[in-house]
Amino acid sequence: MIAWLGAQLRRIGWTCVWSWRGWIAAWASEPALRQWSLANVLSAAAAFWLPLTPGERALILALGILLLAAELMNTAIETVVNLVSPDRHPLAGKAKDCGSACVALAALAAGVAWAVLLWGLWTG
Repeated sequence: MIAWLGAQLRRIGWTCVWSWRGWIAAWASEPALRQWSLANVLSAAAAFWLPLTPGERALILALGILLLAAELMNTAIETVVNLVSPDRHPLAGKAKDCGSACVALAALAAGVAWAVLLWGLWTG
């Protein structure tokens, strides 16, 4: 049991290392990740400044994190497509466009949440 627990803790540790490497690599090469990160900081600041409920704050913060996750997935897709097929190909374009659409939908979800919350503050 102790050996199993130690192995699991090592695995979690390595997972954290790999995740951090991915974040650093994307941060260094992707302006969109840096832009969305800034938008997230501003969004989080507004969420704590405005009189929102804990649930509303949680929604805003979670959607911001999901938006960053979508941007990282888009970066991963683009990187793999560029590695596998440096030439223009309709399927490569489709994969990249779908990754971009994922980011757009996550941003739209965050925007809708903000719009609904702000409408409620304004009319309530």
